[in-house]
Amino acid sequence: MQRKRWAPATGVLVTALVVSACSNSPASLPYTAGAKVDCGGKQTLAASGSTAQANAMTRFVDAYRQACSGQTLNYTANGSGNGIANFLAGRTDFAGSDTPLSGEQYATARQRCGGADAWNLPVVFGPLAITYNLAAVDSLVLDAPTLAKIFNGTITRWDDPALTLLNASMPAEDIHVIYRSDGSGTTDNFQAYLQSASGGAWNKGAGKAFNGDVGTGAVGNTGIAAAVKNTEGAIGYTELSYALQQGLFAAEIKTPASRRSLRPVRIGTDTVGKTIRGARITGAGNDLVLDLSSFYNPAQPDVYPIVLATYEIVCSKYPTFDVAKAVKAFLQAAIGPGQIELAKSGYIPLSPEFQARVSAAVDAISSVDAPKSE
Repeated sequence: MQRKRWAPATGVLVTALVVSACSNSPASLPYTAGAKVDCGGKQTLAASGSTAQANAMTRFVDAYRQACSGQTLNYTANGSGNGIANFLAGRTDFAGSDTPLSGEQYATARQRCGGADAWNLPVVFGPLAITYNLAAVDSLVLDAPTLAKIFNGTITRWDDPALTLLNASMPAEDIHVIYRSDGSGTTDNFQAYLQSASGGAWNKGAGKAFNGDVGTGAVGNTGIAAAVKNTEGAIGYTELSYALQQGLFAAEIKTPASRRSLRPVRIGTDTVGKTIRGARITGAGNDLVLDLSSFYNPAQPDVYPIVLATYEIVCSKYPTFDVAKAVKAFLQAAIGPGQIELAKSGYIPLSPEFQARVSAAVDAISSVDAPKSE
């Protein structure tokens, strides 16, 4: 059988970007025109956390520097778990996390914030790519039950009948699972998808630690992408921008809807945009926690099911005015001019309606002490 190398993740996304390029221009993101960025406060902010949003943060910091001359943010992409720990310990001004605070963490955050509540503000949406490295295949189609069995060690060969049922033929090779070895919101989201969508094939739950008991660990999205690229027969999960950077191959995903339409879903701004339009806020007030479970089993075709939201975890009221002022300015830049051309880095810009909701929460951030005379 004559076989050809399938287009890598970059090729998959290019078409989608061309189709939806207008949605990423300032004209079609009306909130970027004259977006308010109220500069001032602390000169250099510190934040850490999610590696999934690291490439988006580069764009956000650039937008912040352009809007607020002399101000910047130092962001350390050390994983969601470490980011939350640093914020709760007062070592950073806010955290980036692919999962919101838990019940006990809310109480600790209230102490860190001087008695004020902490808010989870979703600023970044990005799809998780199921990346793989096979020398010669036409394409790779997977569904949630098969993915679950690969990542729990039940399926160990690429020519397993479950895979040949989804794909015309597969190479006679061992599967090499690559997973996140650090505490990761990306892992939490991926396992939540498997738990919800696999029809019982994954019974190991979610959480920031990988529960599959199989494979080789790698640190961060960068580590997974590099390991997959350098390992024949490998499969892993990584935020899309890292797949783009490495030129990795991304699987198409069959969902309940695509099983009926006989058309698996590729990653793209159009298929992911449809996903996040269904995002539902379950948090109270300005704590904008989302229920992502509706993403996992889409009822409509051409909706990509594995999408995570990255939250910026902030104090609703900071102990000092300088920090509150600068955090607000950074977030205003991130959700305003920072959204322009965000899709080129593998992320999905906020819709105008959702941006307005986040903007209202950002504007409500305050401080205990009074502003200094300026």
